Amino acid sequence: MSEAVLFEVKNAVGVITLNRPERLNALNGEIHEGLRQAFDKIEADDGIRAVLLTGAGRGFCAGADLLQNLSGGERDLGASIDKDYNPLVRRMRALPKPIVCGVNGVAAGAGMNLALAGDIVIAAKSANFTQAFIRIGLMPDAGGTYFLPRLIGDTRARAMAMLGETITAAQAESFGLVYKLFEDTSFAEEALALATSLAAKPTQALAAMKAAFNASASNTLDTQLDLERDLQRKMGYTPDFAEGVKAFIEKRPAVFTGKAA
Repeated sequence: MSEAVLFEVKNAVGVITLNRPERLNALNGEIHEGLRQAFDKIEADDGIRAVLLTGAGRGFCAGADLLQNLSGGERDLGASIDKDYNPLVRRMRALPKPIVCGVNGVAAGAGMNLALAGDIVIAAKSANFTQAFIRIGLMPDAGGTYFLPRLIGDTRARAMAMLGETITAAQAESFGLVYKLFEDTSFAEEALALATSLAAKPTQALAAMKAAFNASASNTLDTQLDLERDLQRKMGYTPDFAEGVKAFIEKRPAVFTGKAA
């Protein structure tokens, strides 16, 4: 595993920590390779039932490392997007396990959009968010033009992208970019607790939810209703559904295993 990305498993949660605090965890080749390795482990281990992605130090992720990735004038930026950014976003959205993105500090450019690729975004109260691309003559990538209008509406999405203004964590929460804010002093513990609660839920149902939400953006209502039917049919044959009903009847907390049918 790359030193730029730390990985450990806690309470069935795969904890990924971007670890270039001196650069606010700006993305470079080493971080991308570390993320690939981390997600390889997460996908291969059925004992990992949720993911927490966060950053070390004062930043979640400041976007692409301008000193390493963009120096040297004009270049083909599409090559790095094809190699690193697009596969990462696709992988996160397709992962059949929930991803909590814990924004502990600065989230800028592709770093902000990396957070939005998760399933649940939480933030420390001191965190801030910026679509910084316009400041260096670029447009949002890493899914920014897809996620933003769907989360905050077209008007705010265009304003954030075109103006490049920084918004506070409180503004991000009010816009709908963030699910919940936590105090800085307890943020790491709260983020892990939230991810741990997801890891204890029926994993197959969470995977089905991800698949349905991913498809809903382009499906018609009729198509989505059929997809819900098909996915729910699969859920009816899972051990966790049987356990959930049994626990309900017995008036006790369910103990889910996350196993497939």
